[in-house]
Amino acid sequence: MRKKDYIFLGVIAIFFFLFSLSTALFSKEKSKEEKKENHEKIVTTVIKMEDSLVTVQDENHGIYTFELGENLAKLGDRLVIEYSGVLNKEMVVQRDLTVTSVVPANENTNGIPSNWQDSGIFKNFYEAAYKKLQTMSMEEKIGQLLLVRYPSANQVSEMKKYHLGGFVFFEKDFKDKTEAEVKQMISNLQKSSSIPLLTAVDEEGGKIVRISSNPNLVETPFLSSQALYAKGGFDAIINDTKNKSRILKNLGLNINLAPVVDVATDQNAYIYERTLGKDTDLTATYAKGVIEASLGGGVSYTLKHFPGYGNNQDTHNTATTDTRSLENLKDNDFPPFQAGIEVGAEAVLVSHNTLVSIDPDNPASLSPTIHNLLRNDLGFTGIVITDDLAMGATSGITNATVKALQAGNDLIITTDYQNSVYEIQKALQDGVVDNSLIDKAAFRILAWKYYKGLMFENEK
Repeated sequence: MRKKDYIFLGVIAIFFFLFSLSTALFSKEKSKEEKKENHEKIVTTVIKMEDSLVTVQDENHGIYTFELGENLAKLGDRLVIEYSGVLNKEMVVQRDLTVTSVVPANENTNGIPSNWQDSGIFKNFYEAAYKKLQTMSMEEKIGQLLLVRYPSANQVSEMKKYHLGGFVFFEKDFKDKTEAEVKQMISNLQKSSSIPLLTAVDEEGGKIVRISSNPNLVETPFLSSQALYAKGGFDAIINDTKNKSRILKNLGLNINLAPVVDVATDQNAYIYERTLGKDTDLTATYAKGVIEASLGGGVSYTLKHFPGYGNNQDTHNTATTDTRSLENLKDNDFPPFQAGIEVGAEAVLVSHNTLVSIDPDNPASLSPTIHNLLRNDLGFTGIVITDDLAMGATSGITNATVKALQAGNDLIITTDYQNSVYEIQKALQDGVVDNSLIDKAAFRILAWKYYKGLMFENEK
């Protein structure tokens, strides 16, 4: 071969060597990067343990169960869990990943556990809420988690005995009372409570009217969303919301358990006449409009009933199963909730329907998977509220209050509040739950009360 041929071959050889080397280095770096990307970690608190399964709640309020093995953790531990694989946010038990390390989490310098702090709508009040929490007994903390149906007798003494966080008022509580009498009723409760109360009512309009059923309080009952829309479109709905808020606030009520943003298409369905009666897009516009109109009015409005009631039966009387797919819910039922959340909804109420395609073993109100969808898919950082646990769909479930807290609810609506308090206290005594679970929920309720201005106005 000629000399120039050797030189040519040498150049080719060097080229391929450099190419191979660069490819190898690139592959190595890519492998490192992929490995790095494939390793994630979450900061958590252990909220439940069962054999080798450890259930934790992370900084975004998501609830997940890992197979960590026995004796690796205990209730209340704050852990940093590192894993490889994918955290399935639509599955409670994580079987498609590998836990690579579990170490104790460091405390935040301001004392608030880091996984209690998010970038949510109440974040500016976390320090005040945490400071207040440190002054409270466990009995007081438990009471803050309960939004109780207003008892027929001994209201003040029961409130003080159980340190109740708030009341839900029904039509009978306003019947024949004058405006002055209602204001006095609620004012007496607030003055007698060491921590300002949440005072709630279902004032949807139409079929569900609590205060406006009494002509002494409102000249004519509030119209349903369907009637308002037919009368004047969304402008009528917005004006109605603002007027309703003024009346509720004047009476001393600070939460409206409305609007109903479920999408129901069957006119014979239980929930239909309480809905807007329109498609997903219009219902989303309705949710957005009501929440926007309510802001700054002194009354917090509540989107309900997540994940969407659909055309199901009445859960007041019996357990109800919903056979729709998750994809169907995401397409048709989630958008109204998403629209309300994006403009500042403070609270979402969860139904008792059992979604068999998501969690066939629990009603939505007691399902960690359903709550994960609300927190993760919809990015909700506000207060999650159960429907009343005395309703037929949940009244027969043992330890429903404890299960509701373990599922991710912040606030429990209950008629049988004595039993709810007993269940929580017994779970603490038996080591079923840790103080930290109660502390976090109470902390969030306090932050909400600060956000609403209640604590600054009435704190004693």
